[in-house]
This record gives sequence, C-alpha cells and structure tokens, in this order.
Amino acid sequence: MHHVLTLGPETLHAMPSGALYWPARGVLVVSDLHLGKSLRLARRGGALLPPYEGQATLDRLSAEIAALSPATVICLGDSFDDLAAADELPRSETLFLAGMMAGRDWIWIEGNHDPGPLALGGSHRAEVQIGALTFRHIAAAQAQLEISGHYHPKASLAGRSRPCFLADGARILLPAFGAYTGGLRCDAPVLDALMRPGALAVLTGARALAIPMRL
Repeated sequence: MHHVLTLGPETLHAMPSGALYWPARGVLVVSDLHLGKSLRLARRGGALLPPYEGQATLDRLSAEIAALSPATVICLGDSFDDLAAADELPRSETLFLAGMMAGRDWIWIEGNHDPGPLALGGSHRAEVQIGALTFRHIAAAQAQLEISGHYHPKASLAGRSRPCFLADGARILLPAFGAYTGGLRCDAPVLDALMRPGALAVLTGARALAIPMRL
C-alpha cells in the first residue's frame, strides 16, 4: 500500500501512515511528532485537545516499527511540541517510547520547536547524512537529495484534505506524523517555491496515493 519514490540512487517507500522507509538501509523516518501538544496548549490556556493524542501518535509509530523492524529511526525535528513537553510527558508514554528505542539506532534531529529530548537517549543532531541523502528539519533552498519535514504539507482530493509527502526527485518533504498537528496546503507559496515542476503529492490514508502537486 506504499508508494515508491526515487531520490538520487535510492529507492524509498512513502508509507500510508506518513512515515518514510528506506529498505536498503533499514531506516524509518518520521517528522513532526509534536508529542506533548495537548499539554502545551493546556499549560498556555489554549484550546484543549484529547489527552491521548501523544499515545495515539506513539501507537502509530509502534505499528510501523513492528511491521518494518528498522535498524535506525530518524525523527526529523519537532518531536516534542516545545522545550518543556519532554519533561511533562506521562511516564506511561515515556516508557512506551523507551521500549521502541531499545535495540536500534535512534536519531533525533533538532527542530524549531525543540532540540530533541536529551533525557531520552538516542543521538542528537542538527542534521545527518547517510550515503547520498541528507536529513534535516527545514528544507534548504538549493539542497539536493534532501529529506525534511517542518511544513506539515497537505493536499486535497475529492474535497478532502489529507497530509501528504511532496517529492520532486531532488527532495522529499514529509507530512507531520503527530496527531492533531494541522498542515499547510501544498499550493502555499513557500512550498511552490521549494518544489520543482512535476512534483508529486503522495497522500496518506488507507493507502499512499500519488497525485500531481500542482493540479
């Protein structure tokens, strides 16, 4: 049910969940988990979200890990909704996350919301290069063979908006993996400026469905 994407010499799988899998290297990539979002909103007196949003995100990530058994997991930044959220995470969710991390290489990429949860282990990087591919939180304007997140892209099909990957052969932008994260329409000027002609939007959902980014 995934969609196959090519980035340089590498073949990657855009999963229906919003995760990206690199089978040749056993690397699973997710972006913008925004764990602790409901806690941050409650702390700042904002709109209330269901208190189980963090566990819902972790359950989806756990399902991908169980299905794919990756050797490495890369979280592309904004893993937590702000600097305090990692410390406020319920103990049950902290233990659940620690169980997923056990026995595999886990890389936290620094985001604009957080520097990565330093107390939870794993390695913490501003960006990382594996083979020909570079992983970072925010896309660089002239980058090649880059995988990033940050923008939470969404596309509409038949009147329904869904999180999506954006891919153009030079870069892949991942959707937000976290529950209740919102998104930016793929025709927004900043995304239009980043993506080359012929770019695809790969919608998430029951199956990964590719459509032209610019309809």
